[in-house]
Amino acid sequence: MSATEVMEECTETARERREEERLRNVNLDDWLPITSSRTAKWYYSAFHNVTAMVGAGVLGLPFAMSQLGWPTGVAAIASSFAITLYTLWQLVELHEPAPGGGKRFDRYHELGQAAFGRRLGVCLIVPLQLIVQVGTDIVYMVTGGQTLKKFVELACDGRCADIRLTFYIMMFASAQFVLSQCPNFNSISAVSAAAAAMSLCYSMIAFFASVLKAHPAAAAAVDYGFKATTAAGRVFGAFNALGAVSFAFAGHNVVLEIQATIPSTPERPSKRPMWRGVVVAYAVVALCYFTVAFGGYHAFGNAVAPNVLISLEKPRWLVAAANLMVVVHVIGAYQVYAMPVFDMIETVLAKKLHLRPGLPLRVTARSAYVALTMFIGITFPFFDGLLGFFGGFGFAPTTYFIPCIIWLIMRKPAKYSLSWLMNWCFIIIGMLLMLVSPIGGLRQIILDASKYKFYS
Repeated sequence: MSATEVMEECTETARERREEERLRNVNLDDWLPITSSRTAKWYYSAFHNVTAMVGAGVLGLPFAMSQLGWPTGVAAIASSFAITLYTLWQLVELHEPAPGGGKRFDRYHELGQAAFGRRLGVCLIVPLQLIVQVGTDIVYMVTGGQTLKKFVELACDGRCADIRLTFYIMMFASAQFVLSQCPNFNSISAVSAAAAAMSLCYSMIAFFASVLKAHPAAAAAVDYGFKATTAAGRVFGAFNALGAVSFAFAGHNVVLEIQATIPSTPERPSKRPMWRGVVVAYAVVALCYFTVAFGGYHAFGNAVAPNVLISLEKPRWLVAAANLMVVVHVIGAYQVYAMPVFDMIETVLAKKLHLRPGLPLRVTARSAYVALTMFIGITFPFFDGLLGFFGGFGFAPTTYFIPCIIWLIMRKPAKYSLSWLMNWCFIIIGMLLMLVSPIGGLRQIILDASKYKFYS
């Protein structure tokens, strides 16, 4: 080897070492989307949580009611509301063990690591969180495409050429390719606020349009019996419905990431503004969920569509507006759920693969993620089955019982105390949901797939 070659090799080695040293010295928290900005206000928490929860799930609640019936359906939705409010409070409290100082658990898996250990915490939480967040974004791809298609059909009133659902999903995805380049949670606050406003508006439209549909003259033919004619069909339908209810209460999977954007001091810890926002968000959730679920089921009975807006036809202009509002909402909701995924992807690429943090990495990684969810949504656009499957498999653990387990480990309430008993009760309920809901959802997907022509 010549002296020149030796010098070139030494220079290259030195350059690589400098690059590795630079990457080690970079504070990734100043670049990653979850922690790069901690200037959020309490109302950011409110509309981020509304956007995260009041979405595709609320539109599926009347259909869930049709598979459960009045008594069971009311009990399922009401109990889920109470349980998830409690477990969300737990996560808000656990975000900072020492409020205003010390370690903040900015991500769900960081809290899991504190409770279960470094390796087990990651192995347990990250797969479930990815199932939830990626699954939700896939469902929102389908929802966005379906409601955009419905809006065009209503607006055109038969005058427009029929376009396949595939292309509507691609149109919806085009907006996500652009918005996914927003660097962090606070940069999508305006989009999230608009989405939250739209969710309240279309929920009220769905409710009032259902009330008009349920006029006594039109309600005589409504059937509140189970749609399935066999015992197996009713059981699997109920399982799927429980998963859909679980899906509707989904904000827990991003709550720590939302709280991470709020500043915290010993005098004013982040949990105060965060909880204030959560209370406002849950008030909106109650208004939307109970009215849409009960109003939609009352109007249509077991004939209600998996997405209640699909069942509504009149007044045409109002239903068209509601569908457009859903499109706006799920555009924002997709980003709220995608942001923690972007955070995970970019962390792995920068730390494990030693790729340079910057715009090229962000554009490539996020565009690839949007393309993946678009492809899966186009391939499997089964709204009701997806709700049940992802709701049971992912949302039940992360929403219903993992916060309770972490609370028992970290806060150690006295054995047989009210807190101890409540947490164990919710753990059992959540585990049952996790077991039965995916079964119903998977069966519904199989039934839908048997009648579906791919990429139609």
